[in-house]
Amino acid sequence: MIDILLAIVGIALVIYGADKFTDGSVALARKFSISEMVIGLTVVAFGTSLPEFVVSLMASLEGSAPLSVGNIVGSNLFNTLMIVGVTAAIAPIAVRKSTIYKDIPFTLLASVMLATFALDHIVDGGTVENLLSRSDGIALLGFFCVFMAYTFAIAKPRAGQTPTSSADVFPLWKMALFIIGGLAGLVAGGELFVRGASGVARSLGVSEAVIGLTLVAGGTSLPELATSIVSARKGQSGIAIGNVIGSNLFNIFWILGVCSTITPMPIEGLTIVDFSVLIGSGVLFLFFARTEHRVVSWEGFTLVAIYLFYLGWLIYNL
Repeated sequence: MIDILLAIVGIALVIYGADKFTDGSVALARKFSISEMVIGLTVVAFGTSLPEFVVSLMASLEGSAPLSVGNIVGSNLFNTLMIVGVTAAIAPIAVRKSTIYKDIPFTLLASVMLATFALDHIVDGGTVENLLSRSDGIALLGFFCVFMAYTFAIAKPRAGQTPTSSADVFPLWKMALFIIGGLAGLVAGGELFVRGASGVARSLGVSEAVIGLTLVAGGTSLPELATSIVSARKGQSGIAIGNVIGSNLFNIFWILGVCSTITPMPIEGLTIVDFSVLIGSGVLFLFFARTEHRVVSWEGFTLVAIYLFYLGWLIYNL
């Protein structure tokens, strides 16, 4: 009962935090004439990825690498299939041309790199164990630096563009209050949900890898889900899409890069099926985004259905 109560309180905090965090982030973008997409790729993505970072880092340091890696793979699947799917089902998501041809392919590259680094047993012909080594971690961090350099380059205001009048946005103190307070609600809510859900799962004897792929991944992705839905409903589709893309890149390049650089991470409980679904979901997202430069309701429902089918497959193979 305590675990269930923690999960409920966590969800409530996440929803409230997402609303305030979105308002503060949009005001920040308008104040400094930065596009909503860039804010989504950076401030919002990093903030909503903090639960994944904390959970994965602690799990890795405590010797629970399967939980850590499963959390990242599961979170990215949840982001691409459930978050984009649910958000599009509620309100069609407009996707910019640069996002289709630059940002989404970059997330596909991250997924392919992770699969290549993690599935050593297949890549090397069965001679070594599956492991994210320190050299793999350094390579991931190198690509994270490339991503950040690209993001800051496109964040520069265009020629002739002037900052929005201060009358059109919150004062700085209110922006800071909304962003910091909303972020605190997101992180605290995600942490409470993970504790409650993981406690229930462990009492049922579920493996760490499956817990990471499902309950922990869903719990730590609640900030992204809530933030994207709130952003889409308020008409800020750039933040919604940027949040998903940025979070996926942060998860692989930054979180797994840092964790595997600190300590090598054995890959147990994850199979080629999990990584294939991860890559395939990115390809499908790109395909849907290219049709009319938006993701519409039926495409959103399709993404959600694929995720539910994948969950069913995991449960069937317990």
